[in-house]
Amino acid sequence: MSYRSLEDCLLDLEKNGMLIRVREEVDPNLEMAAIHLRVHEAGGPALLFEQVKGSRFRAASNIFGTLERSQFIFRDTLDMVKQLIELKNNPVKALRHPFRNLGSGLAALKALPLRNPFNKPVLHQQIRLSEIPQIIHWPKDGGAFVTLPQVYTEDIDKPGIMHANLGMYRIQLSGNEYIPDREAGLHYQLHRGIGIHQTKANKKGLPLKVSVFAGGPPAHSVAAVMPLPEGISEMTFAGVLGARRFRYVYEQGFCISTDADFVITGEVHPGENKPEGPFGDHLGYYSLEHPFPVMKIGKVYARKNAIWPFTVVGRPPQEDTSFGQLIHEMTGSALQQEIPGLKEVHAVDAAGVHPLLLAIGSERYTPYMPVKQPAEILTIANHILGTGQLSLAKFLFITADENNQLDTRDIQRYLMYILERIDLGRDIHFHTNTTIDTLDYSGTSLNSGSKVVFAAYGDRKRELATEVPECLNFLSGFENARIVMPGIVAIQARKYIDQTSATREIESLDHQLQTANCELQTVPFIILCDDARFLSERLNNFLWATFTRCNPSHDIHGMGSFTINKHWGCTGPLVIDARIKPHHAPPVEKDPAVEKKIDRLFAQGGSLQGIS
Repeated sequence: MSYRSLEDCLLDLEKNGMLIRVREEVDPNLEMAAIHLRVHEAGGPALLFEQVKGSRFRAASNIFGTLERSQFIFRDTLDMVKQLIELKNNPVKALRHPFRNLGSGLAALKALPLRNPFNKPVLHQQIRLSEIPQIIHWPKDGGAFVTLPQVYTEDIDKPGIMHANLGMYRIQLSGNEYIPDREAGLHYQLHRGIGIHQTKANKKGLPLKVSVFAGGPPAHSVAAVMPLPEGISEMTFAGVLGARRFRYVYEQGFCISTDADFVITGEVHPGENKPEGPFGDHLGYYSLEHPFPVMKIGKVYARKNAIWPFTVVGRPPQEDTSFGQLIHEMTGSALQQEIPGLKEVHAVDAAGVHPLLLAIGSERYTPYMPVKQPAEILTIANHILGTGQLSLAKFLFITADENNQLDTRDIQRYLMYILERIDLGRDIHFHTNTTIDTLDYSGTSLNSGSKVVFAAYGDRKRELATEVPECLNFLSGFENARIVMPGIVAIQARKYIDQTSATREIESLDHQLQTANCELQTVPFIILCDDARFLSERLNNFLWATFTRCNPSHDIHGMGSFTINKHWGCTGPLVIDARIKPHHAPPVEKDPAVEKKIDRLFAQGGSLQGIS
């Protein structure tokens, strides 16, 4: 179905029982986000807030709240998009089956953006930035943020929409040092197309023109997060996915998406930054206040009866998980086509995506060798860490499976397969002093930290413990040892102080285990943590706390550790220090008073009765 606007989509969802209207007045300061979180957690419908306190505009959220709802929205185009991506990966197929693939060519006509359309609804009115719903998501947020923006920039050397970039980079509308209605914060991370555009503009000493679109056909939002190859315009993808050409005009040198609900225009001048943040982000922690580009606001446009779209991020899984699932469904084997030998890769959402990747590769280098050991998977691992946003991965586990029985989506079984085979003296490979995700505060500074590759392959080496070995229950300075999953034990330690103290604690642990002659062959991994009960309670708790709170080069230790020719290893077990460190950002937490206040909407007679 081709949606001409966001409202078209919302009415379609409502007609099919996938949307609820919130008719009571709701405060954008924490209340709207709290409602969204509660409904999303319950697997509930999309929400249309009809009375937003302090704004004349309506707002909508949880639009893409489940994969099923996202599939419904794009039900008429998903198969065609998959086919087009497959043809790009396998052009010979198009030649072998020209008539079968004729529809793909016709659909591709929608990819051509349409300039100067007759109808330009977003230019209906000019408004002030402060008239937009000022949604504050978490108690410690620095102000109101745009969380579903489509940020449009052009290459100053190759102007025009076909060389433009459309990305989803959060925008801070208020707070901090921003001049109300005249400035906004523009936060973007590493490996983003907008960074290339700003670099080129800076070199010429010219401002970068920025247009922020909000709303419009839902395909525009998905296009903004789609990891397209460099040189392919997101606007062409939006046209194919939405079965409607991307419509645009230029106003005073700014590109305007005419189907959007809102457009914010402005300029980013070279060297002009202001503090942006804090913001409760998708790792489940606050990204803290840091200098980021400041956007000098020009004109702000809105269509008649415009609807402001938003989402809420926090500890995963949240609505952005569905984006990832949808992208995975559309792209299929595209990454495997790009990286020879790669069979499967899974960015683990419960760990915040970038902190943890699981991969399955091939081992074809030395079939004549009687001993199975990692070879080709090491090459594949390096390729993964050099590919787009995958290069932000912090922990990469990789193995090979000749029988094709392993699945990276079955996380526990996959990790058990690795743990049964890993050689702790051979299979651990560190990358130090490198880049990590901007939102990950486990490293040494913003964007800086380390990576580790666990490349395990070969015959099974060990059984995995399903009960805590007795000797781990009687350690001085450590307590409450619990099984997280077969082969992994969580041990509660004292509050983390500093690296020096941590080193002494690890030495003490090593000494105690050796003195007790503790046999731990069945426990390849020990996790030091603040709360062993929490870590062992659910797999997702382990994935989140362990991989978001560890900087591999600093926080991975080993019993009986050694370094030979600069390669580090240990006789085992490996110890991951997953305690909260003083330099970490605080985790996001709900406000109890706000939670109590929104109960009225879920009680009998409220708009959201029955959803909890």
